This record gives sequence, C-alpha cells and structure tokens, in this order.
Amino acid sequence: MKIFKLFLIACLFTLTAQAQKKYELASPDGKLKTNITAGKQLTYDIVFNGQQVIAAAPISMALENGEVWGENDKPTSAKRKSVSEKVASPFYRAAEMEDNYNQLVLSFKGNWSVEFRAYNDGIAYRFVSKSKKPFNIANEEVNFQFNSDAKGTVPFVIRGSDGNYESQFFNSFENQYTVKNLSELNKKRLIFLPALVEVENNVKVCFTETDLNNYPGLYLSTEKGENLLSGVFAKYPKELEQGGHNNLQMKIKSREDYIAKVNGPRSFPWRIAVVSDKDIDIANSNLSYLLAAPSKVADTSWIKPGKVAWEWWNCWNIDGVDFNTGVNNATYKAYIDFAGRNGIEYVILDEGWAVNRKADLMQVVPEIDLKGLIAYAAERNVGIILWAGYYAFERDMENVCKHYSEMGVKGFKVDFMDRDDQMMTDFNFRAAEMCAKYKLLLDLHGTHKPAGLNRTYPNVLNFEGVYGLEQAKWEDPKILDHVTYNTQLPFIRQVSGPMDYTQGAMLNSTKGNYKPNYYEPMSQGTRCNQLALYVILESPLNMLCDNPSNYEREPECTKFISAIPTTWDETKVIDGKIGEYVVTARRKGDTWYIGGITNWHGRTIDVDLSFLGGKTMKGELFRDGINAWKKARDYKREEKSVDTSKKFKIYMAPGGGFTLKLQ
Repeated sequence: MKIFKLFLIACLFTLTAQAQKKYELASPDGKLKTNITAGKQLTYDIVFNGQQVIAAAPISMALENGEVWGENDKPTSAKRKSVSEKVASPFYRAAEMEDNYNQLVLSFKGNWSVEFRAYNDGIAYRFVSKSKKPFNIANEEVNFQFNSDAKGTVPFVIRGSDGNYESQFFNSFENQYTVKNLSELNKKRLIFLPALVEVENNVKVCFTETDLNNYPGLYLSTEKGENLLSGVFAKYPKELEQGGHNNLQMKIKSREDYIAKVNGPRSFPWRIAVVSDKDIDIANSNLSYLLAAPSKVADTSWIKPGKVAWEWWNCWNIDGVDFNTGVNNATYKAYIDFAGRNGIEYVILDEGWAVNRKADLMQVVPEIDLKGLIAYAAERNVGIILWAGYYAFERDMENVCKHYSEMGVKGFKVDFMDRDDQMMTDFNFRAAEMCAKYKLLLDLHGTHKPAGLNRTYPNVLNFEGVYGLEQAKWEDPKILDHVTYNTQLPFIRQVSGPMDYTQGAMLNSTKGNYKPNYYEPMSQGTRCNQLALYVILESPLNMLCDNPSNYEREPECTKFISAIPTTWDETKVIDGKIGEYVVTARRKGDTWYIGGITNWHGRTIDVDLSFLGGKTMKGELFRDGINAWKKARDYKREEKSVDTSKKFKIYMAPGGGFTLKLQ
C-alpha cells in the first residue's frame, strides 16, 4: 500500500510538472532574467545578477464572460526574437535611442498571447488580444511579489478617504514620496505610478507602464498580501455629471462592473520593471518611450518645442507699469514683449481668458482681444498657447481645434482631467490626435504620468503628473519639501517621461525661510537649484514660472534660462543617489550642459567629465554663492576653462545646485 501511494504521488508530480511549461528569457547582456511558468497559473519572476528581486506571482486577465487568461492555459506556441536598432526620438532627451532586447511571445487558445521583453535595464510584459469580437475585461491581475520586507519610495493618492478606492480614483496624480518598508505603508491608500522599491544589495526596481491607450491606468496597493504590491484599476464609468473645478470636470456617479471595453484586436499596456543596483541606471532608462507605439504623425516639421513665458504662477504680477495687471490685453502684450526680447518661443494664456464656469472655449472675456494678441505676438516671433479646462475642450474638441488653429494659436494646455479610467485615457489619445490634425501642440496638465503618448503623438510635448512648483504657492512649510522631492524625481517620476514642473523662480528660500505666498510665491532651495532644474528635468515645453519684472532684474539668470534648449541630442545622468543628489549632462549640437542639485545637505562632489574626451572646453558656471546657505538667491557666475580630463570639483549649498555650460 505504501509503495502504491508513493507511486500515485510520483505520477501526480509528473503530471503537474508536465502541465507546467517553463521558459527563461535573458537580457542581451545576460545580467537580467525572467523565468516564466504557464499552466495552472501564468507567473514570472525577475532575477538580477543571480539575485531574485521579484518572486514568481500570478498575472492574468479576467473577462466579463468568466474566461480568465493565464489560468489553466497551455501555450500553443512560443516564439523568440532579438532586436537591436535605433529609434528616432526628436522631441525628447536624445535625438535617437538604442532599442536592444530579447523577446518571447507565448500564444494560447482563445486568440490571445502574452509578450515578454528583456532589456539590459528592465523586464516588461503585456497581454495581446487577436479577437475580432467585442468583449469586456472584468479585471487584470498584476502582482509584484518580494522575498522580504523591501523599502518603498512611493507616491500615494493624496485625495479621497482611506479604504475608499472610489474616492481616491478622482485625483491629480500629485504627491511627494513616502519612504517606508512595504509592511509600514498605508494599506488603505492607492499608490500611483511610477513607484520604486529597493531590495537587498542596493537593487532598485522602478515600476511604471506605457502604451496606455484606451485602457485604465494601473495603481498599486499593499492590501492583498505580505511583501506584495498588487494592481488596482478604476472600473469603466457608467454615469457622469459635470462639476468639479469651475464646472470643467466630469465626476463619476456610478461605474460598470468591468474595467475596460475591447472592440477588436489590440495590445494592452506594457507593465515595466526597471532594475539596477546603480541609481543612475534607473534614471537613464528609456523603456517608457521605447515600448510605446511608434509615431502616428507623418510630418513633424511643424512641431516646435520651446520655452513659455507663463503668467499664472506669478499672478500676472508685473510691476513698474501704468496699467492694472491681470487678464487683459496690456498685461499679455507685456508678456509677449518680454518673450520677444529674450527669444522665448511662447506665451501662455492660462485660466481666465475664456468666460468662467461656462465650459465654452468660444466665449472669450471682453478684456481680451485674442486675434489682436496673436497678431501682436507673431510680429515678435512669439506663439500663443491657450489653457483649456478638460470638459470645455472635450465637448467641442474639433470645432475648438479648427477655430483656434485657423486663428493662429500654436497649441493647448488642457487641464483638470484628474482621472485615468479607460474613458479618460481614451480622451488623451483623441485630444492628441485632434491637435495633430490641426497642427497644434498639446500640454496635458492635471493628468497621470506620461505613458508613451509623447512617442505616438510627438506633438504632445509635456505632462503634469508631478508635485511641481505650483505647490509652493500654498503648501504648509511643515509639509512641503521640494528640495528632497526634486532629488527623487529623476529616478522615479521622470522614468516615465517629461514633466510640466514649471521651474524658474527668482524668489528663492532656505529651508527655514520658506513660506507660502499665493501672489508672490517663492521656491525652496537656492537660485542655482532652480537654474539646474532646466538641465535635470525633462521638459520639451518648458515654463518660465516667474514674472517678467523679476526676470529683468536678474539679467544673467534670465539670459541662461532663455537660451537653454528644451530638447536634446544626448542625455546622461552621470552621478547621483536617490533622495540625496543628482548630476545630469545633456548635449545640444557641440554644447554640453551639466546640472546638479542636492538635498538639504550641503556637499562637495567631483564631477567626472571624462566622457567629453579629455579636451579643454570653455565653461560658463553658475554656482551657489558663499552665503547661499542663509540667502538662497546668492549665486556666482564665472567664465573659465575646464579640463575635462580632470574631475570638476563643485560645492552645493544646502538645497543648492549648479550649472556648467561647456563649448
């Protein structure tokens, strides 16, 4: 009897093993691997230099009809390929990017498949449907399982009630980072992407998603298991009502029982894990862009990135003039004059140019002669960009785009979406497509992180989804810590793409001197910290947040900001540690810009410039002044020769920074 039982156990084990198909996929350099199992469950893990950083955990997609992709499914085929090619990226951090990966595609009965890609800096996967018949997705199972209590650096949804996910789904995707072990994180609050986890041996994993086209965005939660981040999705809206900020939003009254509608063959978003034991490798990752769908805009010659003279942050606060400043022609002509004198490409008319609470972009306030301002700006080689509330733009999108394009407007800044359910991510794509049709730039404010849309529609130059400088207008000094946050951004949020952070403050404060001021706001950190952000942050459409009067009192800094490029031929994050400091180098033509910032700890660093070939170059340096620790506006500009064969030593004051231009 004992022998018979052992025989049965052996048979069952053999059958189970046979039912489970196992595959290995390695990165081109072999340092990163994923082990995939298909059978009773579809699972994958991530191994970096022999260390398992993500343990095997199930992934699946549940259909409304009860079918589950990834449960009890045996692959019908497994196809591999390797790719090494260059991808053009003309309006981003580099003129082109290297796309080098190994791929495994597992196909299953039921016209679906799952694709895995292994890059040298990360692992990604996505589901694909070949079904021509419409269906609904009830849920997608996403799990990132860790072997121990890892340390998270995560942005929680700042709005809504603990435990009430529905209230949290309506949010602006803005918050500082919480740094705690996974076991200590609030299980009742949603985490939005990107988010970062550190495991043993200093290995970091940054999670994000891309190719987010007509599908709900992914949130993460620690609620479902120990050492586990699991996915949460907003269900599809059923009933909506107009409301929110100035009646420019659509709020959800009820939802369907599914997260997404599928109307034909399609691929679903890529789930990305960027992995390295070097912080700068995380910051240098281009996977969000590389995995996005290629450009749908054939002719991009009309797309002109650049800088924007922006009036909202500084409350139209020009001084020394003989007119009342505000939303009126005289004020905007002053901004246009400033932009024209300094080679700034655009002026934005932010909220206020259209009649308030009407959600109608065809109703212009009587104080504004829009046609006249556009003509006045054109004479000075300045373009006009218009702010638009989400619902006002959505309800009349083609008419608005056609009308204002014909008038000579160069683009729109669309704001207050504050959701990422399927209906809203579909809006972002339709808005991008419509703006491209009428040759309009698009800045998506009040929205989620970039998720590949800037590659698919390169006229989408910027996104918010960042706890940017606007927070300094009102945030409590006990809460706001932009200086630390800014040293985290390049390693987390920026992994997903560009950000409308809106730097450039000329009123700067030390840690103890900061106070919110709505009408005359200030930044935290030194003047050189603000200047360095123009090098460190990705921003193809880059705001000058302060007012013309303050800039004209600071001609050296204004000249630097006005002249700095917003897109680049080459970008390297060359040094840094998450939450402590970062140094970034960017090239435009033959000119290099090096920018560095530190947290609230002053530090001296040695910047390795050996990648420049050891030649001597002409340098323009902005560094913290000797008294910047107590007067944050104190800085020193120097012109000097720089021997790039030697390390460049520089001191950054607490909350400080530097920029170095090399030619």
